[in-house]
Formats: sequence, structure tokens, C-alpha cells
Amino acid sequence: MTLTIFLSILALHFVAAMSPGPSFVVSVRTAASEGFRPAGGLAVAFGLGAVIWAMAAMFGLALMFEVVPRAYVAFKVAGGLFLAWIGYKTIRHARDPLPDVATLATPRSLGNAVRLGLFTQLANPKPAIFFGAVFAGLIPQGTPLPVLAALLFFVFVNETMWYVFVAVVFSRKKARTAYGRAKLWTDRILGGMIAAFGLKIATT
Repeated sequence: MTLTIFLSILALHFVAAMSPGPSFVVSVRTAASEGFRPAGGLAVAFGLGAVIWAMAAMFGLALMFEVVPRAYVAFKVAGGLFLAWIGYKTIRHARDPLPDVATLATPRSLGNAVRLGLFTQLANPKPAIFFGAVFAGLIPQGTPLPVLAALLFFVFVNETMWYVFVAVVFSRKKARTAYGRAKLWTDRILGGMIAAFGLKIATT
């Protein structure tokens, strides 16, 4: 694999990571409502989830989805319903007051944040199709294992650093204050977006 192809794969993935989706919405809401620490845990989990989907594509999961479409449908429905459940919970608790980060430093534990992030990322099987298409088209046969390992490492870095950036921006005091003032409708809108992503994943 040439350096150009290697960098092209990473560039494509970075653009895909930046595209709005359920992970982005969950990250924004968590950063604004609970602060940087839980959102940072989400960022690491999103990176791990991206690596898992990339590895799955390398080992042929994307091909299996094409050969056994019912497996893909099952993944989509289960993942979509999970995201819809997150959206429902967000809407349900829209009236809850905003936690005080000054007195409650970790509204959500890191372990809880990592689990939520990982489940959110794995609830959407479409990254497996993305990685499968990109890898099939750009990774030559017989690529050495160290090169594949390096590719997975930078996939993790890409995904994690993007969501760390999102966590930094939306956990700032100004963003948090603005969120607190409009929490009721913001949570309803964000919850609706998450639920809509979930239903779209489950039905398309």
C-alpha cells in the first residue's frame, strides 16, 4: 500500500466521522449537559467503535451483510431501536434541571460514558458498509499486517480526536449556559433527532 492510498483512506474516514449522525448528537448533548469528562469518555468509545467496525470490514462482515441480508436487517433494527430508546429518554427527561458541574464533577461516570458511546457507535451498522467499500476498493491484497494495524490505529485517532474537539467546544461555559437556558426544547429537538436517526437506520 502506498502512502497516498493510506492517507486517502484516512481522509475519507475523517470526512465520514465529521458527518452529522447519532454519535454527534449524543456527543453534543452530553458535553453541553454534563461537561467535558463524560463527553471525553464518549469520544474514546466512538474511536473504539470505529476500530471495531473497521476490523469487522477487514474480516468480511460487510461481505456477510451482502450475502446474508437478513443479518444486516437484524443489526439495523436492533441498533435503530436502541438509538430510538436513547432519543425517547432524552425527550422524557427534557424538563430535568441541568446538573451543576461545579458541585457534581462527573454527572455520568467514565465507565457509563464509554458504554453509552460504544453502544451508540455499534448500534449503526452502516460504518461496516463504509469501511468495507473503502477497504475493498483501496487496500491491495497482501497488505502487511503492520500496515493494517497502523491503519486501525489512525482510524481510532481520527474518530476520537474529532469527538474530543466536539466535547471541548460544547462543554465550554458559554455553550453550557446557552444550553441550560433552552434545555427543554433543546433536549426535545436533540432527542427527536436521535430517535429519527434510529428509526431511519431501522427502516432503510
